[in-house]
Parts: sequence; structure tokens; C-alpha cells
Amino acid sequence: MLNRCQKRRPLPAFRMMKLFQRTIRNPIHASGVGLHSGATINLTINPAKPNTGIVFQRTDRDQPVIIKAKAENVGDTTLSTTLVKGEARIATIEHLLSACAGLGLDNLLIQTDGAEVPILDGSSSIFVFMLRSAGIVEQKEAEKRFILVKKSVEVCNGDKKARISPYSGFKISFSIDFDHPLINVENNTLCIDFSSTTYMHEVARARTFGFERDIEYIKSNNYARGGSLDNVVYIDQEKVVNKHGLRYKDELVKHKVLDAIGDLYLLGHNLLGSYEGHKSGHHLNNQLLRKLLQTKDAFEIVGADKLVNPPIVFAPAINLEEVSG
Repeated sequence: MLNRCQKRRPLPAFRMMKLFQRTIRNPIHASGVGLHSGATINLTINPAKPNTGIVFQRTDRDQPVIIKAKAENVGDTTLSTTLVKGEARIATIEHLLSACAGLGLDNLLIQTDGAEVPILDGSSSIFVFMLRSAGIVEQKEAEKRFILVKKSVEVCNGDKKARISPYSGFKISFSIDFDHPLINVENNTLCIDFSSTTYMHEVARARTFGFERDIEYIKSNNYARGGSLDNVVYIDQEKVVNKHGLRYKDELVKHKVLDAIGDLYLLGHNLLGSYEGHKSGHHLNNQLLRKLLQTKDAFEIVGADKLVNPPIVFAPAINLEEVSG
């Protein structure tokens, strides 16, 4: 699917004996507009006990509703990933989950007073800043667990594909194919091995994007009511309209990687394996996770002793205080 990957100096291979679960030291708050709802939403991210996982809570209902960030709880994937429980929904969770995955956070209680996570600047960089500012702490009473891929699993929809395969670390590859002069062979594919670079450096600042030609359809279906040049890379027939242009020359494909990392975290643990996506989106990503979880011999839940080429965020050489800022 993809035949080139960023060439960086790899870290020496080694095995780690133990790694602990992570949460944040202090609650942290933010307020912002929902990309699709257009509503102002208040968000609070709280520490959570070991083995809680990432849990969302709607606080604006008569009876607060709690929904675990699990693949099986995704009930809608139209232009975002949406958790659903009964009539309660929490949409656009993928950017915040992506930040959690990138920082290796295991246990959080995320509260919103609306049906969507605020879009903020359209990337995950503000979430990364918030979480690091809250302080990242190890929970030494609980060992961290990973999803180790043992057998390849793939899903397709026409020419769209998503695949997870065994790999000694975490690698993600993506290719996009949009009929637009801005997209070319230099910026339509990306491959990142997180044992040799960081999520914060490579991915976190990539913003969501939209094409002028699609806006009428999106608006007519009541989506992107909160979209603006402050939170979306807006592309007309020829160029990027935003005043300062792109943050990366390959920002569009990097945002697709950011989304995929958030969707993959619905496995409930950081992934040890290789993900490849071609024109994939939230729906196909969720189908892939469900297929993996249903294929019992395709994965194993393991401890850090199985890490060979760990993502830098888990490498012993990286002091936790440096990760948390």
C-alpha cells in the first residue's frame, strides 16, 4: 500500500521489564465550540484510578451518562467518531483520544456539558498542552498493558483499505487521494515509526481540513456549524485559504494519521503493531478494530516486557518529567 517511510536513526532495541499506567496529576478545564454542533462546550479532564481506562461523561443530562472509550461503543462515524449510549452521544472524540494515545495516558475521566468535544484549533496540540500542563504521573500500583498484534487483519470498502499487522513497535502509514492540485506525490503519503520520533513533533499540530467543493453538502446536512478558519484548514479550488497556510507541507495526510491514532486508541490500550490506511476514515477504522477484537488469535494483551522497539514516549531514556513538561 505504501512503500516509503521516514528514515530516522532508530533507537537500540531492548526489552523493558515493567512500565506503569499513567494519568494526570490535576484536573484541567477548557471551553470551546463544537465543530459540528456549533455549540459552546465546557470540557473537564480529570485523573482516574488505575484500570479505569479513558471514560467520557455527559454532565448536562438529568442523570449523568458515562461511556467508555471502546470500539464497541462507537455508534456513528459520520465526519467524526461518536460514542453512543442510549440517547446520549459524545462526538468528535478522536483528536483528544489521539493526544491521550500520543502521551501514553491510560486512565482519565473526561466530562463535557454537551454532545461533542470542543474542536479548539482543529488539531490535538492544545489537548497535548493541557494534559502535559496537568502533569503526567505514573500509577505504580498498576502495570501498563498493550495490544500486541499477532496476525494481520484488514478491511476494505472499494478502494479504501485499513490494515493492522504484527510489528515490533508502533508504526503508522497512510495515503490519501484527493483530486486537487494541492495534493501530489510529495505530500500524499506518510509513514512514521514512533520508536524514532515523537507524536508531539510529527503529528499533534496537524489540523482537520475541508474542501470548498464539499461545504454546501456538509452544511446542508447540519455538520460543521462551528467550523471556521480558526479550526479548519479551508481549501478552495486551488489553494489553502487560511492566512498562514499549512503547518506542515504534508499537513493533510498527517491529520489523517492523527485521526487514525485516536480511533486506534478505542482498543483500550496502546497498540504494538503496524497500521496502514489508504483513503480510510472513521467508519473503516472502527470496522478494523471490531474485526481485530473478534479475531481472538490476532492479538494478545501484554505487559511492557514484550516491548522491543518502544515508542519514544515509553523509552526509559525519556524521563517522565520531560514528557509531562
